[in-house]
Amino acid sequence: MIFYRKATLDDIAKMQELVKEEIQNGIILPRSNDEVATNIRSYTLAVNNDKIVGLSALHIHALDLAEIRSIVVDKSLRGQGIGKKIVEMLLDEGRNLGIKQVFTLTYQKEFFLKLLFKEIPKESLPTSKIWADCIRCKHFPICDEISLIIEL
Repeated sequence: MIFYRKATLDDIAKMQELVKEEIQNGIILPRSNDEVATNIRSYTLAVNNDKIVGLSALHIHALDLAEIRSIVVDKSLRGQGIGKKIVEMLLDEGRNLGIKQVFTLTYQKEFFLKLLFKEIPKESLPTSKIWADCIRCKHFPICDEISLIIEL
């Protein structure tokens, strides 16, 4: 049975293992153990029999804006609603914090459209996001990710 919880520092090695292939494929950005540790409170995990099978983070950019980032579900369990549940939990967390908008940069446009996100031009994203994260991407400056946003 899959249960959902916030990440702890003890989870970092297993989290890094889950995202390794997606990082190698350029789907998500690499993050050092120290960077994950610094942001550990932002991560929500899906766990099955002590194995982390899904994760994502809610990264706050401003008083009213956050980002869903680094969403990954174990390949063998995709399509079972795990990613959807994680995103719904992160959106609830954002609402509880007073966030008004949550955006994402993704290759999984249809997944987020089903969750009522709307596509927006990348140019409308905060400049700090572009320079802080995107410049580290192997696809920069030719970005083919889709940006989407949801109002909370």
